[in-house]
Amino acid sequence: MIPYSDASIHHRTFPVVNTALIGISVLVFLIEIRLGGFGTLTGNGGINLDIFFFKWGFISSELTSGKAFDSLNTGFQVVNIATPVPTEATIFTSMFIHGGVMHLAGNMMFLWVFGDNLEDRLGHVKYLLFYLLVGVAATLSQWAIDTGSQVPLIGASGAISGVLGAYLMIYPFNRIKALIIFYLITVVEMRAMWLLGAWFAWQLIQGGLSLGMANSVSVAFFAHIGGFAAGVVLAGLYKLAIGEPLIPGSSSGGGSPWDHWYQTGRSRD
Repeated sequence: MIPYSDASIHHRTFPVVNTALIGISVLVFLIEIRLGGFGTLTGNGGINLDIFFFKWGFISSELTSGKAFDSLNTGFQVVNIATPVPTEATIFTSMFIHGGVMHLAGNMMFLWVFGDNLEDRLGHVKYLLFYLLVGVAATLSQWAIDTGSQVPLIGASGAISGVLGAYLMIYPFNRIKALIIFYLITVVEMRAMWLLGAWFAWQLIQGGLSLGMANSVSVAFFAHIGGFAAGVVLAGLYKLAIGEPLIPGSSSGGGSPWDHWYQTGRSRD
């Protein structure tokens, strides 16, 4: 399921932060290609790319032990993988690294569709702080499940999951167009609460099935779950702080505050 468009409100401002997040991720991926060649496109970039992942990706056992890895025995040689920054900083650097072109494209498409509206609603600075905070929550959620993992955690999907959770809380009735690829290729349009609710349920199912199999599962499902939950909570606190009801339609008099938003027109994402 690949969302590619939403029926959004007219943006008051250009999504500077969201665009910059996408741009930085693409730039980092170009650096990965330089290190690993075109094999990077499929996630097979060789030893140089692996070293890059170990240096800048988040490794749970480093945070648990308080000691960073400085070398890696490949079986043929011992290579330097010492990270130039503290382990805690790799929680942030890992958000901009991807393990292949499909990994990058999928994450950036989700961010492109859902992030701009959220930035428009929160404002540039608050959106950036929100994105980084849910990214931290996502990473620590995966760490809590497997504190001894020595596999680098990379990708923006945890932080983007937080964006999805907040979008669900703030724009539950917005209509999303998504490309479904399952035997047949088709396009569906449904409200965000159904699409994102189904997406989260799938993460819960996959996360439950992956318990005890951390070394053989390549997707950090609990980063998705933790990030999404953090996004829901933070968006809920934001709505309470500005006096909006958590559940659309629960405000007194004059109908839901959503009504005006969905009647103000549409802009193409």
